[in-house]
Amino acid sequence: MPTPTELNLHQQSRILEITFDDGLHVNLPCEYLRVYSPSAEVQGHGPGQRVLQLGKEDVGVDKIEPVGNYAICLHFDDEHNTGIYSWEYLYKLGVEQEHLWKEYLDELEKAGQKRKVRAS
Repeated sequence: MPTPTELNLHQQSRILEITFDDGLHVNLPCEYLRVYSPSAEVQGHGPGQRVLQLGKEDVGVDKIEPVGNYAICLHFDDEHNTGIYSWEYLYKLGVEQEHLWKEYLDELEKAGQKRKVRAS
């Protein structure tokens, strides 16, 4: 499994930039990372229990904490900090970003919700 060689958090643009040792380079918005947090609070405790996250357009990351040699914990400014983002999960989020983002937008629409325009 590829591992990150570089991780850069861009506070102003709210982007986590990751380069993996296989050459994959991704820019993951904090909103995307938050709505796909691997925490039980978001994912639930079993298949089909994921909880749709609303109002995360302006969320940022205050702190990145290493978890061993295999993951990071992101401390979001909405006080969510229980997701452990393994390298494997971050890689998946990068590779499947377009598909997963569309899936999230479709879920919002089905729930009758709209994304707010993000504040600059």
